[in-house]
Amino acid sequence: MKYQSILPLLTLLSLTSAFAPNANNNMKSSSFSSTTSATSLNAEYKKVFVAGGSKGVGRSIINQLIEDGSEVVALVRSDEAVSELNSMEGVTTVQGDAFDYKVVEGAIDGCDAAITTLGGRPGDEKYVDYEGNNHVIEAAGILGVTRVVLVTSIGCGTSKEAVPPGTMDVLKDVLAAKERAEKVLIKYYTNMNWTIVRPGGLKSEPATGNAILTEDATALGSIHRDDVASLVLKALKSESTERKVFSAIDPSVSAATNVEGATYEEFALN
Repeated sequence: MKYQSILPLLTLLSLTSAFAPNANNNMKSSSFSSTTSATSLNAEYKKVFVAGGSKGVGRSIINQLIEDGSEVVALVRSDEAVSELNSMEGVTTVQGDAFDYKVVEGAIDGCDAAITTLGGRPGDEKYVDYEGNNHVIEAAGILGVTRVVLVTSIGCGTSKEAVPPGTMDVLKDVLAAKERAEKVLIKYYTNMNWTIVRPGGLKSEPATGNAILTEDATALGSIHRDDVASLVLKALKSESTERKVFSAIDPSVSAATNVEGATYEEFALN
């Protein structure tokens, strides 16, 4: 498998940094009605924080949230991203770095839910995949934002064995950083209604509408970014996805990562 064919596994993901022990004291269980509607979010999640929304899956998530009638608070770094997102009705931008905890906390304050798609690349000096995502998770916990969706990657945690050894050799550091963020969320935020979504290889092509979430940790395949975004929002809205970890793939997309003849059980969203 060529390097460029596996690099998309990275572009969504993120983990976190050492966790503040008092965060659980500020968290409450949330209860909300489930829905199968793909066009309207629960009223409880009308103001959603998005980290990593300047491009890729994060940007598609913002676009779809706005189409659903939600308000979005987007944390972005570049002047260009700020200018583009500020031109969209319903989007408030916060310009800053996810490595700065105070910036993250200030951006999340007042939001009903948080989604993070932060991710870096192999060889980065430090990994936003852990540190930036950890800041999102920690701030959400401290502020009582109990609905969090963390987008990481196939190759983290229980899905390690799904990734070929050659791919793991290239991605091991960034996947380890993402996995650290997952572990923080799962271990320390027991009262939070979190969901972890692990996409496969990412492609920038129009959505197919055929992508699925599966709890099968052996699943491997490719998926278009817009389809990942759609699955993330469906997971956000579905009560059945709380405190669960999913792989996200598209069986209809052919790719070098696909396992010939493999089938995976789709998770039924309600």
